[in-house]
Amino acid sequence: MAPGDSAGPAAPFGPQWLRGRLEELLPGFPDVAVCVALSGGLDSTALLAALAGMRSDGLPLRAMHLDHGLHPNAKRWSAHCRKLARQLGVPLKVLSVQVPRERGASLEEAARVARYRCLAGQLRGGEALLTAHTQDDQLETVLLQLLRGCGLPGLAAMPAVAPLGPGTIARPLLACSRAQLESWVRAQALAWIEDDTNRDERFDRNYLRRRVLPLVRERWPGAAAAVARSARHAAEAQGLLTALAQADLERASDGASLSVKVLRSLPADRRRNLLRLWIASGGRTPPDARRLREIAGPLIEARADAHPRVEWAAEPARESARESARESAGKSPGKSPREGAAARRWIVMRHADLLSIAERGPMLESQAPAAALAWDWRFCPRCALPDGGALELTRERHGPIDLDALPPRLDVAWRRGGERLRVRRGGPRRALKSLLREAHVPPAERARLPLILADGALIAAADLWIDDSVRAPPEARHRGRLLWRKPL
Repeated sequence: MAPGDSAGPAAPFGPQWLRGRLEELLPGFPDVAVCVALSGGLDSTALLAALAGMRSDGLPLRAMHLDHGLHPNAKRWSAHCRKLARQLGVPLKVLSVQVPRERGASLEEAARVARYRCLAGQLRGGEALLTAHTQDDQLETVLLQLLRGCGLPGLAAMPAVAPLGPGTIARPLLACSRAQLESWVRAQALAWIEDDTNRDERFDRNYLRRRVLPLVRERWPGAAAAVARSARHAAEAQGLLTALAQADLERASDGASLSVKVLRSLPADRRRNLLRLWIASGGRTPPDARRLREIAGPLIEARADAHPRVEWAAEPARESARESARESAGKSPGKSPREGAAARRWIVMRHADLLSIAERGPMLESQAPAAALAWDWRFCPRCALPDGGALELTRERHGPIDLDALPPRLDVAWRRGGERLRVRRGGPRRALKSLLREAHVPPAERARLPLILADGALIAAADLWIDDSVRAPPEARHRGRLLWRKPL
């Protein structure tokens, strides 16, 4: 049986049942360091207390409590968790978390992002973070994802175990109901915190929990277990789709770009599956369904010389929701959205038979700086570029450039069209556009490719090609090499 496949506790919840569950989830348990995310609520109290009952096995155990500073009772909750940890004899670390306020983003989602980022950062190598998500939490998550129109990744909900930071995250209570945990905690005469914000029905999860699910359970008592099974089936199906997309991506990849010919050979649903993985693999926010269909259809089927593109905005609220989805899947959270920043914009571009992707920024907006730069390379061998990159002309014994053929002043400009170079001695002058296409330079990079001119004539395209007029002959006494330092 795979981790997470248990339908429910075969025995009443307690240390013995929990030990068996953790042996399924964590190879080598109990010789595994574990850390409990302790909120002080019913579920995490049950988890920590049951684990504390196993310390005779030599279990390395500690707990962390996060103070978000968002609730007026936050300090009282921290004090309660300290008292509970002392009572159980478990080391506790209380951490303060700063929750960024983003325009248009849910504060609840922002707090979740900040919480997981902090927990992942505090986790030790090989340590397992245990959270107290229950079968009821899984039911709520799946139904909310359904109501939001999500795909298989959302329906797969929370896995029982997954990587997190330098360790893992495990959710051993996904097979337990809150009622089972409450019965056990009451029998142990333990106190827990009741968060009054859980009664605020302005939050979708609270509304679902308080208004909708009681009616669902009245009609279908086994709803939580049934939905948990559906989530496991969705997770398996998503795993197969990801494996298929990875295989297709290996075939279609051309550096950081995708081959349009390979994409055209795939059915439409496999194209979209591949494009989702390709876009998301760089930490980017995927487009909505309409724009994804546009990329997979009209953009790929367009004429080779049409240079079509599809652009979309990743609003701060969507960025936060995506962070939450990553955390629910047990993945380490990425960078947080920039505080107070405008929506990030992504663009997929087609150039000939290649598909590339970039974030729309100043260089993409203007295609190139308006004015050329003067470069006195003898006085200053490094020339800073407007996008944060730089050009360097270094003296090198076997370098390809004849430094004696260069004037004291060079100019740095950007593409305007029609540029040509003689890249082979005695050969014809070649169009830079053709050279870039043959070298499979991504379109997003072509716009910021610095060109070096001597007395108005093009002598080099970044460090990719140099013109025959400045190529060092065998007898050249002073040689150099041009380097293009791309921005990070």
